[in-house]
Amino acid sequence: MSRIIELEHPVSKESSSAILSQFLAGLQIENLPKEVVSRTEEAFLDWFASALAGRGTRPVRILEQFAATMGPADGSSQILVSRKRTSPIFAALVNGAASHIAEQDDVHNGALFHPGTVVFPAVFAAAQQIGASGKDLIVASVAGYEAAIRVGEFLGPAHYKVFHTTGTAGTLGAAAGVARVLGLDASKMQHALGSAGTQAAGLWEFLVDAADSKVLHAGKAAADGLLSAYIARDGFTGALKVLEGERGMAAGMSSRADVAKLTDGLGKRWTILECSYKVHACCRHTHPSADALLAVMKRENLKADDIAHIKAHVHRGAIDVLGPVTKPETVHHSKFSMGFVLGLIALYGQAGVTDFTEATLHDPNVRAFLNRVEMEFDPEIDSAPGNFWGGWVEVTTRDGRHLEGSVPAAKGDPQNTLDRSDLEEKAQRLAKFGDAATPDEVRRLLSTVWNLHEEPDLAGLFLQ
Repeated sequence: MSRIIELEHPVSKESSSAILSQFLAGLQIENLPKEVVSRTEEAFLDWFASALAGRGTRPVRILEQFAATMGPADGSSQILVSRKRTSPIFAALVNGAASHIAEQDDVHNGALFHPGTVVFPAVFAAAQQIGASGKDLIVASVAGYEAAIRVGEFLGPAHYKVFHTTGTAGTLGAAAGVARVLGLDASKMQHALGSAGTQAAGLWEFLVDAADSKVLHAGKAAADGLLSAYIARDGFTGALKVLEGERGMAAGMSSRADVAKLTDGLGKRWTILECSYKVHACCRHTHPSADALLAVMKRENLKADDIAHIKAHVHRGAIDVLGPVTKPETVHHSKFSMGFVLGLIALYGQAGVTDFTEATLHDPNVRAFLNRVEMEFDPEIDSAPGNFWGGWVEVTTRDGRHLEGSVPAAKGDPQNTLDRSDLEEKAQRLAKFGDAATPDEVRRLLSTVWNLHEEPDLAGLFLQ
């Protein structure tokens, strides 16, 4: 029996895919408000530093080896963690994976999606290959963010329960960004999205086994999106309504898609301004609770040993993603355990990139916290405007006190964001963690990024 999917809003005579493609292909630097240009430069730095932090990790080393085996010995685009040059598709693959493994890349709550980790590696690799300017990269990246975030919102939470949106919607975002940097017209943009949509994949089942798939999703989304744009340039066709068609992404991947999300507010609402930067080096769904626990511990001068039990009030996405991770088996797995993250917060006052280690994974004091933490779905938090979920924890102390801590927005959300000095410090931390760039190299990178809109040619923008 066929499965019938009813979209919440009917498709207009001109399809939403066509309208979105026309907008993406027509974007110019003159269309972008100054704050969008500035935010894109900041997001590019945040992505670049996140990629550096992936250096030396086992999954990234494996993908580097794959790129070395299958790709050219030299090429136009750089693998950031190794400083080696290769073809754009392999650079996008490795850089995408590398930027997702430290869990420090940006996120859009409404789309339940990490845009930077798929858009920037694809666009940057293509920009290096054709010698695009900094302005070209900015415009293309905004196009990628607009496409991917809108597709993520279109597919919605019903999609996210099974599919990792970074891998699915991310493929279309990478395709849109690369199509724009290549200067494709609206027709070829739509074909690029069609080819990207039919390749979109990424399942959450990996969390059950503590598998490496999450970074593969990001790398493949970047690489497959890039592939989709390059073949569209040369005349390869894709499904014109791959999103809303009867056998498109919504039909196969969502039970409650909202087609209006694809085009609502185009050119007025800029989705990159809605993205959050990550402070804690773990799943974004843990951050509101971590900040709320920090608040109550600071206010009450609590120590970890004072805490008998923590109840974290959370949104639906936290239940869906974090719920299966009851006993984390690897360092990366521990980043998806609410009990583990709150244990780090209680014991060390932070959950940064250097706090998730083999030592802490097996630390009996941290492991003991797994049984002291429970999550409870809170419909009020879940329905927060703009999906900016606040944090609320109830803490029961060993001496019988009942305490509460709350934050209206996690640190890094747009209404509680990181400024440029914060992002510079974060970049230095991530580069040091991955041992992928010296402080002087990062300072030179900052000089380039803060003036990215004036960079004439990205072909020579390499780490030495």
